[in-house]
Amino acid sequence: MEQSLAGQTVSVDDGGYMTDSNQWNGEIAKDIAQQLGIELSEQHWAVINWLREQHAQGVEANIRKVGNSGIVNIKEFYLLFPNGPLKNASKIAGLPKPTSCL
Repeated sequence: MEQSLAGQTVSVDDGGYMTDSNQWNGEIAKDIAQQLGIELSEQHWAVINWLREQHAQGVEANIRKVGNSGIVNIKEFYLLFPNGPLKNASKIAGLPKPTSCL
């Protein structure tokens, strides 16, 4: 399925997660974040970039790994990305829905 994000057509699944992370860019991230009611700060970007690096290395992130990343603790992660921090952070980062999320 295709969706228009930041004026670009990208491939997404039924949940709105990008299926080709190579189509992702910062403008798309800002558009997704805005749809989720999140205004991206430097700390948001640090988490997003960390998630993308982990994904590129074939490592699937989970909340505990994010909390141990040295970027944010788990409480901060929940504050940055309310209502499903790993789901929302992954969506903004242009990554597939984490298998650890229902």
